[in-house]
Amino acid sequence: MERVAFLIDSSGERVDCLLNPETVQVTRLAGVRHRGASGGQLTGSGLADDPLVFTGGGRTELVLDLLFDVDFVEAQVRPADVRVLTRPLWMLAENSTAEHGWLRPPLVRLVWGKTWNVPGVIIAVAERFDAFTGTGSPRRSWLRLKLVRAAETADQAEAGFAEELAAASTPTAAPGSAVIAAGDGAAEPGRSGVRFDLLANDALGSPLRWRLLAEHNRITDPLAVPAGTTLAVPPPAGTRAGGVPGSGSTFAGAVAGMARTVAGAVSAGASFVGASIAGSTGPGNPGPGSTGPGNPGGTP
Repeated sequence: MERVAFLIDSSGERVDCLLNPETVQVTRLAGVRHRGASGGQLTGSGLADDPLVFTGGGRTELVLDLLFDVDFVEAQVRPADVRVLTRPLWMLAENSTAEHGWLRPPLVRLVWGKTWNVPGVIIAVAERFDAFTGTGSPRRSWLRLKLVRAAETADQAEAGFAEELAAASTPTAAPGSAVIAAGDGAAEPGRSGVRFDLLANDALGSPLRWRLLAEHNRITDPLAVPAGTTLAVPPPAGTRAGGVPGSGSTFAGAVAGMARTVAGAVSAGASFVGASIAGSTGPGNPGPGSTGPGNPGGTP
């Protein structure tokens, strides 16, 4: 199992977490502010809302809740104080890097498997300790960390996403076969508990390709797919849905379209890759104005 880690760009040092987080909260703040003047904020009696100024840019924040416990350390000699394990993360929020004569926190990358690679700066770390020893040393820490994403160009984002897709592992299911949706996640109202990312990893070799699997099976809401549903595995790259080689709507073309869509969304400030991919074209989801199955509103 791959664990969450932070890579320090300047030194290449890797800071590993003891356990993976149960949840990751991603927040996007758009580049919008209230329009003002020298005398203060502009208002008007005939306006339902305050006038806004669109400044561009914005801010993307990731919050991780991490658990550290000395009893979980897989080593012959365990530390007596959990702060020995969490101090490297604290240091990532210290002003330890110099830039243009000013000190600042180091630029890091949040990496987790093949689906998370986020450059940014850690701006806040907070800990809650418990399980104290008789001498007052904490043995367990509940740590919350906030990372603000650093700016990337659209070309960098497209190249990075395409590289992640290309690094897919060998699928366990053969092309043209089928996979069974299993309830690996927690079922709740509106969600069946089916992990579509795990299905995509089995069928296509990468969890990032979940959208291609959904489009191939004409699924608009992967969260609502009932457990036990049989899903067809898309054909390999370079073949059409019927298995005939050709240059039509190919699997590889869909992947390239996904990368372009994500790159455009990142440059516009999108914070979650899944939402960006939703509008991309691919098998079963032809572009506007195209004809055939999957485009009931197209021209006959």
